[in-house]
Amino acid sequence: MKIKQDILIESYPQRIKVILTVVLLLVALVAYAYPRFDRGGDSPKYTFEEMVETFDIPATQQFMAPPPPSRPSIPVESEDEDFAEDITIAQTDLDAFADWDAPPPLLTGQSNVRFIPYDEPPTPVGGYKTILKNLVYPGIALAAGIEGTVVVQAFVDKTGRVIETEILEGIPQTGMNEAATAAIRKTLFNPAKQRDVALGVWLAIPITFQLRS
Repeated sequence: MKIKQDILIESYPQRIKVILTVVLLLVALVAYAYPRFDRGGDSPKYTFEEMVETFDIPATQQFMAPPPPSRPSIPVESEDEDFAEDITIAQTDLDAFADWDAPPPLLTGQSNVRFIPYDEPPTPVGGYKTILKNLVYPGIALAAGIEGTVVVQAFVDKTGRVIETEILEGIPQTGMNEAATAAIRKTLFNPAKQRDVALGVWLAIPITFQLRS
């Protein structure tokens, strides 16, 4: 009796060949398709650029600190010089100053002197002899033979008129103060000026009373 062989066993070598052929074809197909998929033009590309921001740093200015103050020197006792311990100071002779003259006393009424600054002082029209023409020697002083000087402080306004008077140094109870004041009030003055502008100022005017021999 003849034994029938299995069909699978008989076709095993052919199936192996077919399987190997299919595997090789798949491998070749994958190897061929992969480079094309990798080179696809639609795939996005990303690039990175390194951005470095620079800053200008100004140069640092250095200031020199002032030197520290020098330490005070400490006095040291000198050993080179010998000072005598019996030094005495001569007494001051105060009697030598006894012959000094005392300062002159202040004139009566000088503390009342008034002053207004000016460039040109006021002057009597016609000179100071105009005041002497208006001066009348008092009878009491004339009879008693009294002479002297009276200083009158007068305010001369910007029109040249004397509107106020005051005795700075006078001779009372002789009529000289009144006579000097009256003579000055009768006199017309050229007004004082400051920068070519007339203004009122105070003026001290001495009036001398003197008898003729």
